[in-house]
Amino acid sequence: MPFDAQSDVDDHILLRRFAAGDDEAARVLTLRLTPRVFAHAMRLLGDRAEAEDVAQEAMLRLWRIAPDWRAGEAKVSTWLYRVTANLATDRLRKRRGVALDSVPEPEDGAPSAAEGLQDAARAAALQAALAALPERQRQAVVLRHIEGLGNPEIAGIMDISAEAVESLIARGKRALSAALSGRRAELGYHDD
Repeated sequence: MPFDAQSDVDDHILLRRFAAGDDEAARVLTLRLTPRVFAHAMRLLGDRAEAEDVAQEAMLRLWRIAPDWRAGEAKVSTWLYRVTANLATDRLRKRRGVALDSVPEPEDGAPSAAEGLQDAARAAALQAALAALPERQRQAVVLRHIEGLGNPEIAGIMDISAEAVESLIARGKRALSAALSGRRAELGYHDD
């Protein structure tokens, strides 16, 4: 039965079909999940090349686990977000001790128009503010407010309680607000 990345077929069903040799199921899962995995890794790492590597490794791990997948224990996306976060955390730990100036800036694909520059400045300010957060706060804030996941799903990804997720998000939002509040005018936000 043909299906596409937008179909209502559950991820775990597609993963089971892949494990049984259905290449079309793998194609659909790849189209559905890889952009989200890459975006999550990019937000956590701030480096396109590293995010691509992490996304590729996370998807490879999904394909390897497919034959042993037990539906009902976790959503495929939850499992994948957790693997992505763990891989990103490993890379961030390896980065420690590296001078900030030696880390390349993320590639800027924005057009040269003034609005494009303003959007790029805002994104860079947000990425810098996120990077300054403690690791767990950054992960919780990204999963909630950028990836749009609910607190129970985040709790499952981070292996903590929903209350701990709420606390991490609240502290992260306060820190982001404090870090960015003095830059409102510079970033093009005006109180009218």
